[in-house]
Amino acid sequence: MLQMISYIILTIAIFIAMTWLYKRTGITFLFPILTSTIILVVILATFDIPYEKYMEGGKVINFFLGPAVVAMAYPLYSQWDVIMKYKKTILSSVVVAMIAGVVSVLALAMLFRLEDEIVQSFLPKSITSPVAIQISEAIGGDSQLTVIFVIIAGIVGAIFGPIIYKLFKITTPVSRGVAMGSAAHGVGVSKLNEYGELTLSIGSVAMTLSAILGSFLCPIIAYYIF
Repeated sequence: MLQMISYIILTIAIFIAMTWLYKRTGITFLFPILTSTIILVVILATFDIPYEKYMEGGKVINFFLGPAVVAMAYPLYSQWDVIMKYKKTILSSVVVAMIAGVVSVLALAMLFRLEDEIVQSFLPKSITSPVAIQISEAIGGDSQLTVIFVIIAGIVGAIFGPIIYKLFKITTPVSRGVAMGSAAHGVGVSKLNEYGELTLSIGSVAMTLSAILGSFLCPIIAYYIF
């Protein structure tokens, strides 16, 4: 019990410290989720702590991910009128983003001649992890690989998203929200908090729609390809 509590405190303390560092420096590559993950991996490897042992405390933190996602409904509710105003734009953009994501995975699979199981695990990379895991298992993928791909997609999106915004002068909340929410799921959406409540709300909607659409599209693609 004491060991479990210590892992929880360690994880939270590292995340708070990395959040402080990120806000202090403003350096994109010091995004707290990325730096916290790296530090935790180094600690576990250095002290030879089994992942299963760490997850005795980690599962408690995982439990609160559900309520955290539900909490995103508040900004969505408060910005409901604006969301409904742009509903066609949001929906069509999410559809295009999902198709582009699937096509990019298949293109990489052909280019690097990836094994079927890896491709099946890779397909739901842009979908929030609880849904992505279910999709991966349903189409013959490895859920553990899927989690890795989902995390990578989220972190890459959160880090390079703002750079792309500046490079292509993407300034509207709808464009920013849809792009991040449909490509980088919860990790990316957490980044949108820096751009205001409306952008965060649009990102939450895009993330949800991506999960729903991906639940239908990925199995269909897998059925015809594999």
